[in-house]
Amino acid sequence: MREVSGVVDLAVEHQAMVPTMRIEFDRAAIARHGLRIEDIAHAVELATQGSVAGQVLEGTNRVDLVVRTSVAGALDPLELPDVLVEGHGGVRIPLRALASVREDRTPNFISRENAQRKIVVMCNVAGRDLRGVVEDIRARVERDVALPPGSWVEYGGQFESAQATGEPLGWLGGLIVASIACLLYFAFNSVRDAALILLKLPLALIGGVVGVELTGRILSVASIIGFITLFGVAARNGIMLVSHIRHLQRREGVRDFREAVRRGALERLAPILMTALAAGLALIPLALRGDAPGSEILTPMAVVILWGLLSSTLLNMLLVPALFLRFAIPAESGEELDMPMEVTRAEA
Repeated sequence: MREVSGVVDLAVEHQAMVPTMRIEFDRAAIARHGLRIEDIAHAVELATQGSVAGQVLEGTNRVDLVVRTSVAGALDPLELPDVLVEGHGGVRIPLRALASVREDRTPNFISRENAQRKIVVMCNVAGRDLRGVVEDIRARVERDVALPPGSWVEYGGQFESAQATGEPLGWLGGLIVASIACLLYFAFNSVRDAALILLKLPLALIGGVVGVELTGRILSVASIIGFITLFGVAARNGIMLVSHIRHLQRREGVRDFREAVRRGALERLAPILMTALAAGLALIPLALRGDAPGSEILTPMAVVILWGLLSSTLLNMLLVPALFLRFAIPAESGEELDMPMEVTRAEA
């Protein structure tokens, strides 16, 4: 893992080794004396920590009554092989004749999960996306690490959370775009108008991608949420422009399609700039607090929305009117029935 680009603060779960006495039972010797492993373990328990035989009441308190074959804390670990185990007929057998007792060193704490021992190798990621770093680590471990039988590697932490969240967000983003397209079609009753408004989405996407590139090239869950939010804001500005152009044709009697597009773009410039500036100015403090604690989610989202608003607003006023003039269909004469009565009489 140390050789993988982007891995920082690499550490292994700390384990302090403490001296212990290891007892390995000699099953053949135990069987020759007519004993069970349970008898040997009970004798060792009585000699080391004692066994709870009952409880004693002292007023309202209950105190465990512990039986030991030695004074608490007085047994020298080196004397453990001399502990006597009572056999049949009152025969006393030293522990060394029934088991192998030796000094050893073991971890002071062994963590477990799902009844399995585990040890954690942890790291942080800097300068690269989390998914790419984990995939590189996975490839190197599978190629270079020979695990003993019964052992395996699992990858968790923020990577696991991001992986579990990324797929639902992808489906949610697609569902939101499809919902926006359906609502636009029902609002304008025109596939062309809906498609021209949806053209705002890739224009906003350009700015969001530039923002991610300039701020570290890391696409996080917060950035994806920013893109989804940006799609709604960009679609709203497109609706303001297209709906006003249609209003000029149907309600105010602007017959020249080019003139309607020109007037609609000029008259909606101020409202679109106002909404974009209001949202953008509010997001600037969040975008500049990237290193502040608690800004890990807000800052990437604010950066995507801020840069997306910048690109969608500029390109909306330049490209969308030109494309609308090129590909949209002027309002038909039958739609002029919605015009005010005095305009219809004057033209007649």
